[in-house]
Amino acid sequence: MRTVVFDLDGTLANTSGDLIAAANACFRDLGLGDQLDATLDQKTAVRGAKAMLRLGLERAGVPDEDVVDAQYQPLLDYYGQAISTHTYLYDGAIAAINGLVDAGYRVAICTNKPEALAIQLLTALGVLDRFHAMLGADTLPVRKPDPEHLFETVRRAGGDTTRCLLVGDTETDSKTARAAGVPSVLVTFGPAGEDMAALMPDALLDHYDDLGAVVRKLIG
Repeated sequence: MRTVVFDLDGTLANTSGDLIAAANACFRDLGLGDQLDATLDQKTAVRGAKAMLRLGLERAGVPDEDVVDAQYQPLLDYYGQAISTHTYLYDGAIAAINGLVDAGYRVAICTNKPEALAIQLLTALGVLDRFHAMLGADTLPVRKPDPEHLFETVRRAGGDTTRCLLVGDTETDSKTARAAGVPSVLVTFGPAGEDMAALMPDALLDHYDDLGAVVRKLIG
């Protein structure tokens, strides 16, 4: 079956506010105070916990990879304690997904967020049951941009790996689709939206209202 696979952070939902809050909690524990800005540092937030830790430590003048590694789990713990305080689904996302399901597509999530946190977030947002499969960073021995992460997501959704596409918002998503030999759709409304055109995806998505037409054009 035709399958549409979504990234999560920055694609389906703006999670940057809660991610940055968790990182700042770690910096406060280190006696550094808040180092990240909830508005200005969204692009770094969607790149993951370690990217945020590196940026904050650099700003504080104490870059240290050992500290990055040591603070990784505490950051995830803080995040899990307040995972949906500021997070919101992008306008039209769930309506578009419902439309795809009604049209006979399988829909799934392939994210580099740890699986337990992804499930926790999707449950808090009330949308976990809308997806036929959800694979996180630690579900398999590999993760994006390894194409097997995408392919196994499609298989678990009951789809056909030769008739799928990936909707994402980062260079990692672009590389994943390219490695898998499947179409890529990159959203322009995420934190790094202005950077997406340079990645030369098969389609740019300015609003979820347009997703159905884009999907039909790319995979039928």
